[in-house]
Amino acid sequence: MRTQVTFDSAAPHAQAAFWAQVVGSAVEDHSALVDQLVADGRMPPSDRIVINGRSAFRDVAACSDPAGMEPRFYFQRVPEGKTTKNRVHLDIHVDADQKAAEVERLEGLGAQLIETHSDRGPLTYVMRDPEGNEFCLH
Repeated sequence: MRTQVTFDSAAPHAQAAFWAQVVGSAVEDHSALVDQLVADGRMPPSDRIVINGRSAFRDVAACSDPAGMEPRFYFQRVPEGKTTKNRVHLDIHVDADQKAAEVERLEGLGAQLIETHSDRGPLTYVMRDPEGNEFCLH
């Protein structure tokens, strides 16, 4: 992995599942590590949860590109919610003839369309993920 993008999150596992679907990556399976850490006494059982029948870290989740070409997305639970506009956001590139369909697909996954603009070139859709983080479809 060369680049990781880390998100503060209220629901890291839900965010990992959402973003995996957005970018076509896979939610990482940490079950063997989690189970080993608990078995070795290096992690309390209360820090383990079960997601889709597999052990997982309670407070973190990640999704990554199986081919290793795209950045890894890492989600960590934090107590505070998002309060202002992101200082950094993701740009997701979509073929022009697929943008409207992609907006519809992402809305079906829980994203929200905020606005559209074309003041800097191609039509851009500004969206929010389920926790309010802004991103753009270019």
